[in-house]
Amino acid sequence: MKKRIGVYVCHCGGNISDYVDVEKVKNSVAGKEIVLLSKETMFACADSSQQEMVDDIKENKLDALVVASCSPKLHLQTFRGVAERAGLNPYNYTHVNIREQGSWAHSDDKQGATEKAIQLVKAGIANVYETESLEPIKISALNTVAVVGAGVGGMRSAIELADMGTDVYLIEREFFVGGRVAQWGELMMSEETGQSLVTRLYEEVKKRKNITLFTGAEIIEKKGSIGDFSIRVKIKPRYVDNNCDCDNPNVQKAIDVCPEEVVDKFNFGLTKRKAIYKNFSSEFPRTPAIDIEHCTRCGECEKVCDCIDFNQKEEILTLKAGHLITNTGFDPYEPSKGEYGYKEMDNVITLQQLKRLVELNDDTLVFNGKEIKRIAYIYCVGSRETNKEDGNKYCSRYCCTSALHSGIIIKNKYKDIVNIHVHRGIRTYGKQELIYEDSGKQGDLHLQFFLDNIPTVEKSGDKITLKVNDILTKGRLIETDVDLVVLVTGMIPRKDNAIGGLLKIPKGRDKFFNEIHMKLRPVETVIEGVLIAGACQGPKNIIESLNSSLAAAARAHSVLSEGELSLEPKIARINKDTCNWCDLCTEVCPYDGAIFKVDHEGRQVADINEAICKGCGMCTPVCPADAIDIIGFNNSEIEGMIDALVEV
Repeated sequence: MKKRIGVYVCHCGGNISDYVDVEKVKNSVAGKEIVLLSKETMFACADSSQQEMVDDIKENKLDALVVASCSPKLHLQTFRGVAERAGLNPYNYTHVNIREQGSWAHSDDKQGATEKAIQLVKAGIANVYETESLEPIKISALNTVAVVGAGVGGMRSAIELADMGTDVYLIEREFFVGGRVAQWGELMMSEETGQSLVTRLYEEVKKRKNITLFTGAEIIEKKGSIGDFSIRVKIKPRYVDNNCDCDNPNVQKAIDVCPEEVVDKFNFGLTKRKAIYKNFSSEFPRTPAIDIEHCTRCGECEKVCDCIDFNQKEEILTLKAGHLITNTGFDPYEPSKGEYGYKEMDNVITLQQLKRLVELNDDTLVFNGKEIKRIAYIYCVGSRETNKEDGNKYCSRYCCTSALHSGIIIKNKYKDIVNIHVHRGIRTYGKQELIYEDSGKQGDLHLQFFLDNIPTVEKSGDKITLKVNDILTKGRLIETDVDLVVLVTGMIPRKDNAIGGLLKIPKGRDKFFNEIHMKLRPVETVIEGVLIAGACQGPKNIIESLNSSLAAAARAHSVLSEGELSLEPKIARINKDTCNWCDLCTEVCPYDGAIFKVDHEGRQVADINEAICKGCGMCTPVCPADAIDIIGFNNSEIEGMIDALVEV
């Protein structure tokens, strides 16, 4: 038991002291028998305050420390470091949050906020009174990372990790790398095209011997924990010799003679492709693939090309990795049938279809056999849908800029085009504001509407008429005939994203993968060793996705590079003398393999995998024998805190 405890109460520069009487909190615990000293400080996290704590611990031979300040998410490790520098075991320190749980939560009630802060500090003292000295759990770690998704973000993560000396498995579900970016032409805020960016990154990937690329590959099983994951990867056959590429003239002959045509998803259904295909000539790897679901095995391709190999079989590989980075991207929102005439009127398409249409047309913009002269862009389709219970409430952020940028490209390429932008307010943040300015300078028209009075699209004969009550002209009804209606759609999570369920990555309210904290831990998930990056965690443009991918690479390398990991020791602990294996704990445990069955003195009991358990506490309340405790939160510690909280 601790008998020489030091308590520090932080003003947090007014964040706490504006609403909590810090001096009263300090004095309320100063007289306690086990509290040797009690102090208040303006900024507990300041270097000078930390040094004062170190000196106090040494001079007064303190055996425990309590700091009442802001969230432990910010400074738990800071003050554990203070304890360690003073020679005190860092787990004999308790962090009390009187900012988020006190001053900020009760800013309208200073007296109440103060009384709550006093009770929280007393509970912290009761907790630290019972704590035990602990040492971090040490495990070895493989300096290998599996990156799931070989879009531009995944390739960038792989390159960065490889340059830092980490081995990388780059796993792509499709037969070709590049993701969505491979579908785009000229990129906004850049003179580069999507295809050239993909080409450049792929060439960098191939230069690095410590990157192994798998295409047509998918993770089907994951075992283990941070530092030592074991994953099984299923690799689909291409049915084309891997040494064959599009420079071989017989490959194009094989594509030409193939009689089977299917809708080309790469062009968003605007065109068809053969059952043996490559999306574009520079796509990587350069080896074509056969879509076996639509192939009839007619044998025509085999007659003209020796590279065709229908004897290829599916492979299952087992790979070892210390960390996993999920960078699986997004899907564009698909409007429902009839939404602004989509799939009911021939000349209503999405923005992504328009971008592919521009790539497919050279001198004249033609759709359905008709030359396009007037284009109406309707914004926020599938975004900011606060009027729908199941609608996407979020803003996808990139769509405004992308639509404006497409209008500029089209105007420059086809000259006589009229662009009409129908929106609910433009969001072009940062330097993208220059694109909005350029749109205005080239004469694009802008109309604005409210969500409760959305535009209508009507068709009469060959004409499409757009009607909108324009709030920029005080609600005037504007009617105009257009040749093409473009629905500017946002991002949604991947519809087929089985990897999320396999890795148990949590999702937010927007259904994208959820990080622990968008600022403090922006690429980490609650599954330790599993990181997320890019647009799989929310709408991002290319630059933001690349930055996120670099952050994930840096985080993974910082953890694995030493070859050994230090894990939090506050995990579950089993009393094997009272445990009678009933399996209830494993049923509620959210971490696969954290609890397992062992033999103990002729009985079957539970045991804990220290590398996997996170001390979440889900198992403790369901144990009928009360045989499970969480280290740092055992019964005596919890009961002591409760007694302190109810003390009058």
